[in-house]
Amino acid sequence: MIEFGTPQYKRVTLSLALGSFLVFCNLYLFQPMLPFMATHFTVSETQVNWIFAASTLALSFSLVPWAVGSENIGRRIVMLSGLIAMPVISVFMLFSDSFISLVILRALMGVALAAFASVAVAYMVEELSAKAFSHAIGTYIAANSLGGISGRIVGGTLTDALGWQQAVLVIACFTVVGVLVVAWLLPQQKNFKPQKGMMRYHNRALVSHLKNRTIWLAMLIGGLNFALFVNLYSVMGFRLVAPPHQLPIALASLIFLCYLAGTLSSKLTSVWSDRKEPIQGMLLGTTISLAGMLIAYFDHLIWMTLGLLLISFGAFFTHTLAYAWVSQKAKRAKATATALYLVHYYIGGSIGGFYLIYCWQHGGWEAVIYGGSILYAGIYWLCFRLEGKSKALNVNSVIIDNKK
Repeated sequence: MIEFGTPQYKRVTLSLALGSFLVFCNLYLFQPMLPFMATHFTVSETQVNWIFAASTLALSFSLVPWAVGSENIGRRIVMLSGLIAMPVISVFMLFSDSFISLVILRALMGVALAAFASVAVAYMVEELSAKAFSHAIGTYIAANSLGGISGRIVGGTLTDALGWQQAVLVIACFTVVGVLVVAWLLPQQKNFKPQKGMMRYHNRALVSHLKNRTIWLAMLIGGLNFALFVNLYSVMGFRLVAPPHQLPIALASLIFLCYLAGTLSSKLTSVWSDRKEPIQGMLLGTTISLAGMLIAYFDHLIWMTLGLLLISFGAFFTHTLAYAWVSQKAKRAKATATALYLVHYYIGGSIGGFYLIYCWQHGGWEAVIYGGSILYAGIYWLCFRLEGKSKALNVNSVIIDNKK
Protein backbone atom coordinates (compact mmCIF):
# COMPACT_ATOMS: atom_id res chain seq x y z
CA MET A 1 0.00 0.00 0.00
CA ILE A 2 1.13 3.55 -0.73
CA GLU A 3 1.87 5.46 2.47
CA PHE A 4 1.07 9.08 3.24
CA GLY A 5 3.77 11.59 2.19
CA THR A 6 5.66 9.29 -0.22
CA PRO A 7 6.41 10.35 -3.83
CA GLN A 8 3.88 7.77 -5.10
CA TYR A 9 1.25 9.22 -2.77
CA LYS A 10 1.87 12.67 -4.22
CA ARG A 11 1.55 11.37 -7.79
CA VAL A 12 -1.73 9.61 -7.02
CA THR A 13 -3.16 12.56 -5.12
CA LEU A 14 -2.14 15.15 -7.71
CA SER A 15 -3.31 13.15 -10.74
CA LEU A 16 -6.69 12.24 -9.24
CA ALA A 17 -7.20 15.79 -7.97
CA LEU A 18 -6.46 17.15 -11.45
CA GLY A 19 -8.80 14.62 -13.05
CA SER A 20 -11.50 15.58 -10.56
CA PHE A 21 -10.88 19.26 -11.32
CA LEU A 22 -11.39 18.63 -15.05
CA VAL A 23 -14.55 16.60 -14.49
CA PHE A 24 -16.21 19.28 -12.39
CA CYS A 25 -15.09 22.11 -14.68
CA ASN A 26 -16.98 20.42 -17.49
CA LEU A 27 -19.94 19.37 -15.37
CA TYR A 28 -20.72 22.83 -14.01
CA LEU A 29 -19.68 24.96 -16.98
CA PHE A 30 -23.28 25.68 -17.98
CA GLN A 31 -24.77 26.34 -14.52
CA PRO A 32 -24.11 30.13 -14.45
CA MET A 33 -25.24 30.35 -18.09
CA LEU A 34 -28.77 29.11 -17.32
CA PRO A 35 -30.39 32.59 -17.18
CA PHE A 36 -28.64 33.52 -20.46
CA MET A 37 -29.54 30.23 -22.15
CA ALA A 38 -33.20 30.59 -21.13
CA THR A 39 -33.31 33.87 -23.04
CA HIS A 40 -31.16 32.56 -25.92
CA PHE A 41 -33.38 29.52 -26.58
CA THR A 42 -36.63 31.20 -25.41
CA VAL A 43 -37.47 28.60 -22.76
CA SER A 44 -38.62 28.87 -19.13
CA GLU A 45 -36.36 28.75 -16.08
CA THR A 46 -37.55 25.23 -15.28
CA GLN A 47 -37.05 24.03 -18.87
CA VAL A 48 -33.55 25.47 -19.21
CA ASN A 49 -32.52 23.47 -16.14
CA TRP A 50 -32.44 20.43 -18.46
CA ILE A 51 -29.09 21.66 -19.80
CA PHE A 52 -27.66 21.06 -16.34
CA ALA A 53 -29.90 18.19 -15.24
CA ALA A 54 -29.27 16.15 -18.41
CA SER A 55 -25.57 15.84 -17.57
CA THR A 56 -26.13 15.05 -13.89
CA LEU A 57 -28.87 12.49 -14.62
CA ALA A 58 -26.83 10.78 -17.34
CA LEU A 59 -23.84 10.80 -15.03
CA SER A 60 -25.84 9.20 -12.22
CA PHE A 61 -27.17 6.37 -14.40
CA SER A 62 -23.74 5.70 -15.95
CA LEU A 63 -21.81 5.42 -12.70
CA VAL A 64 -22.61 1.81 -11.85
CA PRO A 65 -22.02 0.42 -15.38
CA TRP A 66 -18.63 2.16 -15.46
CA ALA A 67 -17.79 0.86 -11.99
CA VAL A 68 -18.72 -2.69 -12.95
CA GLY A 69 -16.70 -2.36 -16.16
CA SER A 70 -13.70 -1.21 -14.17
CA GLU A 71 -13.76 -4.49 -12.25
CA ASN A 72 -13.05 -6.20 -15.58
CA ILE A 73 -10.62 -3.87 -17.33
CA GLY A 74 -9.16 -1.83 -14.45
CA ARG A 75 -9.75 1.56 -12.90
CA ARG A 76 -7.06 3.52 -14.73
CA ILE A 77 -8.19 2.77 -18.28
CA VAL A 78 -11.81 3.62 -17.40
CA MET A 79 -10.83 6.97 -15.89
CA LEU A 80 -8.63 7.94 -18.84
CA SER A 81 -11.26 6.89 -21.38
CA GLY A 82 -13.81 9.20 -19.82
CA LEU A 83 -11.38 12.10 -19.62
CA ILE A 84 -10.42 11.74 -23.29
CA ALA A 85 -14.08 11.71 -24.40
CA MET A 86 -14.87 15.01 -22.64
CA PRO A 87 -13.17 17.47 -25.06
CA VAL A 88 -14.43 15.47 -28.06
CA ILE A 89 -18.03 15.95 -26.94
CA SER A 90 -17.33 19.64 -26.28
CA VAL A 91 -16.29 20.10 -29.90
CA PHE A 92 -19.66 18.75 -31.06
CA MET A 93 -21.38 21.24 -28.73
CA LEU A 94 -19.77 24.09 -30.67
CA PHE A 95 -21.89 23.12 -33.68
CA SER A 96 -25.10 22.65 -31.72
CA ASP A 97 -27.82 25.04 -32.94
CA SER A 98 -30.86 23.83 -31.00
CA PHE A 99 -31.87 23.43 -27.37
CA ILE A 100 -32.64 19.72 -27.80
CA SER A 101 -29.30 18.87 -29.43
CA LEU A 102 -27.43 20.72 -26.69
CA VAL A 103 -29.33 18.82 -24.00
CA ILE A 104 -28.49 15.50 -25.73
CA LEU A 105 -24.79 16.39 -25.94
CA ARG A 106 -24.79 17.42 -22.29
CA ALA A 107 -26.25 14.02 -21.47
CA LEU A 108 -23.40 12.36 -23.39
CA MET A 109 -20.98 14.54 -21.45
CA GLY A 110 -22.50 13.15 -18.26
CA VAL A 111 -21.79 9.60 -19.44
CA ALA A 112 -18.14 10.53 -20.05
CA LEU A 113 -17.79 12.31 -16.70
CA ALA A 114 -19.13 9.25 -14.91
CA ALA A 115 -16.18 7.12 -16.04
CA PHE A 116 -13.76 9.05 -13.84
CA ALA A 117 -16.15 9.87 -11.01
CA SER A 118 -17.28 6.27 -10.55
CA VAL A 119 -13.90 4.68 -9.81
CA ALA A 120 -11.46 7.35 -8.62
CA VAL A 121 -12.25 6.82 -4.93
CA ALA A 122 -12.12 3.03 -5.34
CA TYR A 123 -8.65 3.45 -6.87
CA MET A 124 -7.57 5.41 -3.78
CA VAL A 125 -9.06 2.89 -1.33
CA GLU A 126 -7.25 -0.01 -3.04
CA GLU A 127 -3.87 1.68 -3.50
CA LEU A 128 -3.50 3.92 -0.43
CA SER A 129 -3.09 3.06 3.23
CA ALA A 130 -5.89 4.09 5.62
CA LYS A 131 -4.04 7.22 6.75
CA ALA A 132 -3.09 8.17 3.20
CA PHE A 133 -6.69 7.68 2.05
CA SER A 134 -8.15 9.88 4.83
CA HIS A 135 -5.93 12.74 3.63
CA ALA A 136 -6.30 12.03 -0.10
CA ILE A 137 -10.11 11.99 -0.05
CA GLY A 138 -10.15 15.51 1.37
CA THR A 139 -7.80 16.72 -1.36
CA TYR A 140 -9.86 14.94 -4.03
CA ILE A 141 -13.12 16.55 -2.95
CA ALA A 142 -11.42 19.92 -2.52
CA ALA A 143 -10.47 19.58 -6.20
CA ASN A 144 -14.16 18.93 -6.92
CA SER A 145 -15.04 22.32 -5.49
CA LEU A 146 -12.16 24.12 -7.21
CA GLY A 147 -13.14 22.57 -10.53
CA GLY A 148 -16.75 23.59 -9.97
CA ILE A 149 -15.70 27.15 -9.13
CA SER A 150 -13.43 27.45 -12.16
CA GLY A 151 -15.91 25.97 -14.62
CA ARG A 152 -18.70 28.22 -13.43
CA ILE A 153 -16.67 31.41 -13.40
CA VAL A 154 -15.20 30.71 -16.85
CA GLY A 155 -18.68 29.85 -18.11
CA GLY A 156 -20.24 33.00 -16.70
CA THR A 157 -17.53 35.53 -17.56
CA LEU A 158 -16.78 34.28 -21.09
CA THR A 159 -20.45 33.89 -21.95
CA ASP A 160 -21.04 37.49 -20.91
CA ALA A 161 -18.02 38.78 -22.85
CA LEU A 162 -17.76 36.53 -25.92
CA GLY A 163 -20.56 33.97 -26.03
CA TRP A 164 -21.23 30.51 -24.67
CA GLN A 165 -19.39 28.72 -27.51
CA GLN A 166 -16.14 30.45 -26.57
CA ALA A 167 -16.53 29.30 -22.97
CA VAL A 168 -16.96 25.70 -24.16
CA LEU A 169 -13.89 26.01 -26.42
CA VAL A 170 -11.63 27.33 -23.64
CA ILE A 171 -12.59 24.52 -21.26
CA ALA A 172 -12.15 21.91 -24.03
CA CYS A 173 -8.59 23.08 -24.76
CA PHE A 174 -7.70 23.13 -21.08
CA THR A 175 -9.14 19.63 -20.67
CA VAL A 176 -6.92 18.24 -23.44
CA VAL A 177 -3.80 19.51 -21.66
CA GLY A 178 -5.03 18.26 -18.30
CA VAL A 179 -5.76 14.77 -19.60
CA LEU A 180 -2.20 14.43 -20.87
CA VAL A 181 -0.85 15.39 -17.43
CA VAL A 182 -3.14 12.91 -15.64
CA ALA A 183 -2.11 10.10 -18.01
CA TRP A 184 1.56 10.84 -17.28
CA LEU A 185 1.22 11.09 -13.49
CA LEU A 186 -1.30 8.37 -12.59
CA PRO A 187 0.51 5.12 -11.62
CA GLN A 188 -0.62 1.71 -12.75
CA GLN A 189 -2.51 -0.14 -10.03
CA LYS A 190 -0.63 -2.76 -8.03
CA ASN A 191 -3.33 -3.94 -5.64
CA PHE A 192 -6.04 -4.68 -8.18
CA LYS A 193 -6.56 -7.72 -10.35
CA PRO A 194 -9.17 -7.53 -13.14
CA GLN A 195 -11.99 -10.01 -12.64
CA LYS A 196 -14.01 -11.03 -15.69
CA GLY A 197 -17.41 -12.63 -15.91
CA MET A 198 -18.65 -11.26 -12.59
CA MET A 199 -21.80 -9.40 -13.64
CA ARG A 200 -23.93 -11.57 -11.35
CA TYR A 201 -21.54 -10.86 -8.48
CA HIS A 202 -21.88 -7.11 -8.94
CA ASN A 203 -25.65 -7.32 -9.23
CA ARG A 204 -25.68 -9.10 -5.88
CA ALA A 205 -23.27 -6.48 -4.52
CA LEU A 206 -25.63 -3.68 -5.57
CA VAL A 207 -28.51 -5.36 -3.77
CA SER A 208 -26.38 -6.00 -0.67
CA HIS A 209 -25.24 -2.36 -0.53
CA LEU A 210 -28.85 -1.16 -0.72
CA LYS A 211 -29.88 -3.62 1.99
CA ASN A 212 -27.04 -2.51 4.25
CA ARG A 213 -28.64 0.41 6.10
CA THR A 214 -25.31 1.69 7.43
CA ILE A 215 -24.33 2.32 3.80
CA TRP A 216 -27.65 3.13 2.14
CA LEU A 217 -28.65 5.78 4.68
CA ALA A 218 -25.36 7.62 4.03
CA MET A 219 -26.14 7.49 0.30
CA LEU A 220 -29.53 9.10 0.91
CA ILE A 221 -27.88 11.78 3.05
CA GLY A 222 -25.53 12.54 0.16
CA GLY A 223 -28.43 12.78 -2.29
CA LEU A 224 -30.49 15.21 -0.21
CA ASN A 225 -27.40 17.23 0.69
CA PHE A 226 -26.50 17.72 -2.98
CA ALA A 227 -30.11 18.43 -3.97
CA LEU A 228 -29.98 21.42 -1.64
CA PHE A 229 -26.43 22.58 -2.16
CA VAL A 230 -26.05 22.78 -5.92
CA ASN A 231 -29.57 24.03 -6.60
CA LEU A 232 -29.55 26.76 -3.98
CA TYR A 233 -26.74 28.17 -6.13
CA SER A 234 -28.82 27.80 -9.31
CA VAL A 235 -31.72 29.66 -7.70
CA MET A 236 -29.35 32.35 -6.43
CA GLY A 237 -28.14 32.84 -10.01
CA PHE A 238 -31.68 33.56 -11.19
CA ARG A 239 -32.21 35.80 -8.14
CA LEU A 240 -29.17 37.96 -8.86
CA VAL A 241 -29.93 38.60 -12.55
CA ALA A 242 -33.56 39.51 -11.73
CA PRO A 243 -34.74 42.82 -10.22
CA PRO A 244 -33.79 44.52 -7.98
CA HIS A 245 -30.16 43.37 -8.40
CA GLN A 246 -30.07 42.80 -12.20
CA LEU A 247 -26.41 41.79 -12.21
CA PRO A 248 -24.76 40.75 -15.49
CA ILE A 249 -24.00 37.03 -15.87
CA ALA A 250 -20.26 37.65 -15.37
CA LEU A 251 -20.76 39.28 -11.96
CA ALA A 252 -23.46 36.83 -10.87
CA SER A 253 -21.11 33.91 -11.63
CA LEU A 254 -18.66 35.26 -9.02
CA ILE A 255 -20.95 33.88 -6.31
CA PHE A 256 -19.33 30.53 -7.05
CA LEU A 257 -16.17 31.79 -5.37
CA CYS A 258 -18.12 30.97 -2.21
CA TYR A 259 -17.33 27.34 -3.08
CA LEU A 260 -13.90 28.01 -1.59
CA ALA A 261 -15.51 27.59 1.81
CA GLY A 262 -16.34 24.04 0.73
CA THR A 263 -12.76 23.50 -0.39
CA LEU A 264 -11.64 24.40 3.12
CA SER A 265 -14.26 22.30 4.92
CA SER A 266 -13.57 19.19 2.84
CA LYS A 267 -9.94 19.35 3.93
CA LEU A 268 -10.96 19.82 7.57
CA THR A 269 -12.87 16.54 7.60
CA SER A 270 -9.65 14.56 8.04
CA VAL A 271 -9.00 16.48 11.27
CA TRP A 272 -12.59 15.88 12.39
CA SER A 273 -12.42 12.15 11.61
CA ASP A 274 -9.27 11.77 13.71
CA ARG A 275 -11.05 13.12 16.80
CA LYS A 276 -14.82 12.72 16.47
CA GLU A 277 -17.52 10.57 14.89
CA PRO A 278 -18.39 11.10 11.19
CA ILE A 279 -22.15 11.15 11.83
CA GLN A 280 -21.78 14.02 14.29
CA GLY A 281 -19.87 15.83 11.56
CA MET A 282 -22.70 15.24 9.06
CA LEU A 283 -25.15 16.76 11.54
CA LEU A 284 -22.85 19.74 12.08
CA GLY A 285 -22.40 20.28 8.34
CA THR A 286 -26.15 20.13 7.77
CA THR A 287 -26.79 22.68 10.52
CA ILE A 288 -24.23 25.10 9.07
CA SER A 289 -25.73 24.72 5.59
CA LEU A 290 -29.27 25.30 6.90
CA ALA A 291 -28.13 28.46 8.67
CA GLY A 292 -26.71 29.68 5.36
CA MET A 293 -30.03 29.22 3.55
CA LEU A 294 -31.85 31.18 6.26
CA ILE A 295 -29.31 34.02 6.31
CA ALA A 296 -29.53 34.35 2.51
CA TYR A 297 -33.20 35.36 2.97
CA PHE A 298 -32.09 38.95 3.59
CA ASP A 299 -32.08 40.71 0.22
CA HIS A 300 -28.62 42.26 0.38
CA LEU A 301 -25.50 41.04 -1.40
CA ILE A 302 -23.52 40.82 1.85
CA TRP A 303 -26.08 38.55 3.53
CA MET A 304 -26.56 36.45 0.40
CA THR A 305 -22.81 35.97 0.07
CA LEU A 306 -22.47 34.99 3.73
CA GLY A 307 -25.34 32.55 3.29
CA LEU A 308 -23.67 30.91 0.30
CA LEU A 309 -20.37 30.64 2.20
CA LEU A 310 -22.11 28.77 5.01
CA ILE A 311 -24.08 26.59 2.58
CA SER A 312 -20.83 25.62 0.83
CA PHE A 313 -18.89 24.98 4.04
CA GLY A 314 -21.60 22.82 5.57
CA ALA A 315 -22.59 20.90 2.44
CA PHE A 316 -19.02 19.90 1.53
CA PHE A 317 -18.32 18.91 5.12
CA THR A 318 -21.33 16.59 5.10
CA HIS A 319 -20.59 15.25 1.61
CA THR A 320 -16.96 14.40 2.32
CA LEU A 321 -17.83 12.52 5.50
CA ALA A 322 -20.73 10.63 3.90
CA TYR A 323 -18.65 9.72 0.83
CA ALA A 324 -15.76 8.44 2.92
CA TRP A 325 -18.21 6.55 5.17
CA VAL A 326 -19.61 4.57 2.22
CA SER A 327 -16.19 3.77 0.73
CA GLN A 328 -14.84 2.55 4.07
CA LYS A 329 -17.92 0.68 5.35
CA ALA A 330 -18.32 -1.33 2.12
CA LYS A 331 -16.49 -4.60 2.72
CA ARG A 332 -16.53 -5.72 -0.93
CA ALA A 333 -17.17 -4.25 -4.40
CA LYS A 334 -15.98 -0.85 -3.20
CA ALA A 335 -16.14 0.71 -6.67
CA THR A 336 -19.77 -0.34 -6.92
CA ALA A 337 -20.50 1.11 -3.47
CA THR A 338 -18.91 4.49 -4.19
CA ALA A 339 -20.59 4.61 -7.61
CA LEU A 340 -23.94 3.85 -5.98
CA TYR A 341 -23.36 6.73 -3.53
CA LEU A 342 -22.79 9.06 -6.47
CA VAL A 343 -25.94 7.74 -8.18
CA HIS A 344 -27.95 8.96 -5.18
CA TYR A 345 -25.88 12.15 -5.08
CA TYR A 346 -26.47 13.22 -8.67
CA ILE A 347 -30.07 12.06 -8.91
CA GLY A 348 -30.67 14.24 -5.86
CA GLY A 349 -28.96 17.14 -7.60
CA SER A 350 -31.00 16.65 -10.77
CA ILE A 351 -34.43 16.34 -9.16
CA GLY A 352 -33.66 18.99 -6.57
CA GLY A 353 -33.12 21.53 -9.34
CA PHE A 354 -36.64 21.23 -10.68
CA TYR A 355 -38.01 21.25 -7.12
CA LEU A 356 -36.20 24.35 -5.83
CA ILE A 357 -36.47 26.31 -9.10
CA TYR A 358 -40.21 25.61 -9.05
CA CYS A 359 -40.32 26.99 -5.49
CA TRP A 360 -38.42 30.06 -6.67
CA GLN A 361 -40.74 30.67 -9.61
CA HIS A 362 -43.85 30.50 -7.44
CA GLY A 363 -42.77 32.23 -4.23
CA GLY A 364 -39.24 33.61 -4.37
CA TRP A 365 -36.59 32.84 -1.76
CA GLU A 366 -39.22 32.54 0.98
CA ALA A 367 -40.76 29.57 -0.85
CA VAL A 368 -37.25 28.16 -1.37
CA ILE A 369 -36.73 28.27 2.40
CA TYR A 370 -39.97 26.39 3.02
CA GLY A 371 -39.16 23.79 0.35
CA GLY A 372 -35.51 23.50 1.40
CA SER A 373 -36.41 23.07 5.07
CA ILE A 374 -38.28 19.87 4.21
CA LEU A 375 -35.09 18.45 2.65
CA TYR A 376 -32.96 19.55 5.61
CA ALA A 377 -35.39 17.82 7.98
CA GLY A 378 -34.95 14.68 5.88
CA ILE A 379 -31.17 14.82 6.31
CA TYR A 380 -31.46 15.20 10.10
CA TRP A 381 -33.81 12.21 10.26
CA LEU A 382 -31.45 10.09 8.13
CA CYS A 383 -28.44 11.03 10.28
CA PHE A 384 -30.22 9.95 13.45
CA ARG A 385 -31.30 6.71 11.77
CA LEU A 386 -27.73 6.08 10.60
CA GLU A 387 -26.39 6.70 14.10
CA GLY A 388 -28.86 4.20 15.54
CA LYS A 389 -28.02 1.54 12.95
CA SER A 390 -24.29 2.08 13.44
CA LYS A 391 -24.53 1.73 17.23
CA ALA A 392 -26.63 -1.42 16.89
CA LEU A 393 -24.08 -2.90 14.50
CA ASN A 394 -21.22 -2.14 16.90
CA VAL A 395 -23.09 -3.75 19.80
CA ASN A 396 -23.73 -6.89 17.74
CA SER A 397 -20.07 -7.05 16.76
CA VAL A 398 -19.01 -6.87 20.41
CA ILE A 399 -21.45 -9.65 21.35
CA ILE A 400 -20.15 -11.88 18.54
CA ASP A 401 -16.54 -11.24 19.56
CA ASN A 402 -17.31 -12.09 23.21
CA LYS A 403 -18.94 -15.36 22.17
CA LYS A 404 -15.83 -16.29 20.22
